[in-house]
Amino acid sequence: MNLNELELFRSLPAAALERLRGAMRVEAFVREAIVFRQGDPATRAYALGAGSIRIVQTGRDGGSAIVRFITAGEMFGTVPLFTRQRLPATAFACEESRVLSWSEADLRRMIDLYPAIAMNVIAVLGVRLADMQERVRDLATHRAQSRIAGAVLRLAARAGADTAGGRAIGIPLRRKDVAEFSGTTLHTASRTLAAWEKTGLLASSSGHLTVRDRDGLRRIAEESGPLPWPACRKFRGDEG
Repeated sequence: MNLNELELFRSLPAAALERLRGAMRVEAFVREAIVFRQGDPATRAYALGAGSIRIVQTGRDGGSAIVRFITAGEMFGTVPLFTRQRLPATAFACEESRVLSWSEADLRRMIDLYPAIAMNVIAVLGVRLADMQERVRDLATHRAQSRIAGAVLRLAARAGADTAGGRAIGIPLRRKDVAEFSGTTLHTASRTLAAWEKTGLLASSSGHLTVRDRDGLRRIAEESGPLPWPACRKFRGDEG
């Protein structure tokens, strides 16, 4: 992947890309390898060259949630460099992946020279904030089945490719991943996905999901209804 394809370095001149290439560290990670751990000091800015990454945040009670999936070209683990905080989540490789990174000193030096990098960071954060707000709204107003449909559709839009059989999601997904990404239980996610496969909404092969009926899933994703009380049950995965 060319560096100008990374969202962090879009629209930079060739001279800037050459300097970034010289300061870049490249690492290969096997499936389920940890790129960094929640609570570690933030010392580097990361971007994904190939593969996919799962960002998982663990609470004090030991429960975990998938905050985001990272696909090729996207930055991750970078914001804490600017807030002087520790890393808020753990990054796992979903598959064999190639990770690019730069030290904090190198990134800050490049931002001083090329302010467009800072503008790219702001633009990326704006998009991700809007996505997070949408997911929080779904948790507050949608039942589990609708949230699962919405999660699958988001992944299909971000990391999917059209095939003869439908929209294939390029990220390997376990049932547990779908459950944690949509804020429901493993049982509910497994039961729902199996039912959708039987009715032809989805297909599954070797850990990859294919959306066969986007309109059907969209109708389910847009459904909302009364939630069980107390509302906090939705964070533990209601069965509705």
